Amino acid sequence: MMDTVIFRTMARPLAILMLGFSIFILLRGHNAPGGGFIGGLIAAGAIAIYAMAHSVADARRRLRINPIAIAGFGVLLAGLSGLLSAFAGLPYLTGLWLPGYVFGVPGLFDIGVYFTVFGTLGAVTLALEDGGEGEN
Repeated sequence: MMDTVIFRTMARPLAILMLGFSIFILLRGHNAPGGGFIGGLIAAGAIAIYAMAHSVADARRRLRINPIAIAGFGVLLAGLSGLLSAFAGLPYLTGLWLPGYVFGVPGLFDIGVYFTVFGTLGAVTLALEDGGEGEN
């Protein structure tokens, strides 16, 4: 934990800003560079900054869900997203969009990747910052 007043004061607004930006990058990734992977990296960075400024226990409490469970949900969502195209008689993970071309299989896959990267790197970061002494 870093014990400086400036860092502790700015960590929460910076983490909130980073989480918002990560969601922007996730949604922007459909039509431009970005997407689930880089969005998940930014979100994991936000959790790391918050944990460094306050404590790993406080960061885990703020998350409310075990990061490994978040990663597992992401893997499940990414895997299941391909079944939508399979049910339509197309090859697994074929791009298939809902009416109006707003959202579809690629978007669900990207959201799954986002949660997988965020959960995995969040768990690793919190474990490294905790020194292996806290809960998993």
